[in-house]
Amino acid sequence: MSKRAIIISGGSMYDNLAKTVLGEHYIELIGVDRGLCWLYENGIVPTQIVGDFDSIDPEVLAYYRSETEIPIREFKPEKDASDTEIGLRLALELGCDDIILLGATGTRVDHLWGNVQTLVAAKQAGAEAVILDEHNKIRIIGQEMHLKKSESYGPYFSLFSLSGIIHGLTIRGAKYPLTNHTLYPQDSLCISNQIAEKEAVITYDEGVMVLIETRD
Repeated sequence: MSKRAIIISGGSMYDNLAKTVLGEHYIELIGVDRGLCWLYENGIVPTQIVGDFDSIDPEVLAYYRSETEIPIREFKPEKDASDTEIGLRLALELGCDDIILLGATGTRVDHLWGNVQTLVAAKQAGAEAVILDEHNKIRIIGQEMHLKKSESYGPYFSLFSLSGIIHGLTIRGAKYPLTNHTLYPQDSLCISNQIAEKEAVITYDEGVMVLIETRD
């Protein structure tokens, strides 16, 4: 049985989505830096707290320090990993293999891109991790992926390389199929595809690939 962790980071939060996700079973709820403010405002208690706390309301942090016994892992702002990466690696350390990141998108594209890259660490550890917001579902996929139309997050899906050249990319059951294609990092060929049958099947031979399912 999988162990789910939900990570609340300091980016854009969508209340309805977050409360739906939090309404499902999870083992760990990790508040990451400013994401802790959203948890505090909504009366939701995390199981773990991490961050350098350079962007959090001091009163919120003081509350968790003085009024709760929740484990707090504090880091200096001058560190070698983002707060979200530290939260994800903590989830892996705690034995979680199903990780959902909320508040991991927003106005800072550099933070978003760093969070997408952080997903690779989960995949390398044998865990599944996904970034969710109201419009996007972002994850690293293995070398064979079945994307069912009935379970899709939105009408569009896009594929990107995170590791240089992707060899042997084949897409079946989609509006824009491919056969044994070589995808380069600079290519925009695989943006905004659509599932044309009951499922689209994505396979490739080598590399690390990001799948983004989107809706307007």
